[in-house]
Amino acid sequence: MTNPIDSLPFDGAISRYAEADAPKDVRQALAGDRDILDPDYPYAEPLAHDEYRAQMDALQIELAKMQAWAKSSGARVAIVFEGRDAAGKGGTIKRFRENLNPRGARVVALGKPTETEAGQWYFQRYAAHLPTAGEIVFFDRSWYNRGVVESVFDFATNTQRQHFFAQVGDFERLLTDDGIHLLKIWLTVSRAEQLRRFLKRERDPLKHWKLSRIDVDGLALWDAYTLAIRETLSRSHSAHAPWTVIRADDKRRARLTAIRSVLSGLDYDHRDDAALGVPDPRISAGPGLLDA
Repeated sequence: MTNPIDSLPFDGAISRYAEADAPKDVRQALAGDRDILDPDYPYAEPLAHDEYRAQMDALQIELAKMQAWAKSSGARVAIVFEGRDAAGKGGTIKRFRENLNPRGARVVALGKPTETEAGQWYFQRYAAHLPTAGEIVFFDRSWYNRGVVESVFDFATNTQRQHFFAQVGDFERLLTDDGIHLLKIWLTVSRAEQLRRFLKRERDPLKHWKLSRIDVDGLALWDAYTLAIRETLSRSHSAHAPWTVIRADDKRRARLTAIRSVLSGLDYDHRDDAALGVPDPRISAGPGLLDA
């Protein structure tokens, strides 16, 4: 008889890590009630579905207004989504786009650089995907790969990483000075919640595509990621291109807050501030939120 674990991605490496190698407090959290959020999270339970749906429906109308404004005014909107693996970037982008015209709202999720791209100026391949007039572009990971993933896994040298930090502020200032609306969202999750989401992906054949060797190898590198993330946020947070950090253990609250954060940063026509509301200050702030 075939061992069921043989059918899991990477031979069940995530399950084995959760059972034996994860820190004790993480294993204890995984064994607890799924409807109770991490003790350090500002809310004890996830947002109720009916309340979430009511708020999301109102925000979808605001998103449609924003796209209509972008098209009529020729505005260029670039929204960067970053965060740990399984932090909810793809799901959040999906909620942004579910009622937008896809012709004017596209996702950029670049893979490993080709040999040609690897020989280019680092920002070059990302610049090629920036929005044109009337367009909204969602970056599902971005040029910030160099600050975190490439650093943790030694895909870039320290010299390359320092060069990145020396240029990223100027690169983003060029974008905003040229009129591009640049909004940067960083989603962060607790260690137990990240592992819980990885386990769900491992056990669901329809979600295996979401897993990669980087995800598996990164499980033991939580602390290295933390250091790289904190340095990246502190060195790339600026007045012209600030970060909004969102605690995303509760996906529903995170999605609502991300949409509100983006829409609050755009002066689009017919904006209904009452329907828009404000980003939840208990789960969103600048880079300092990571130290809260």
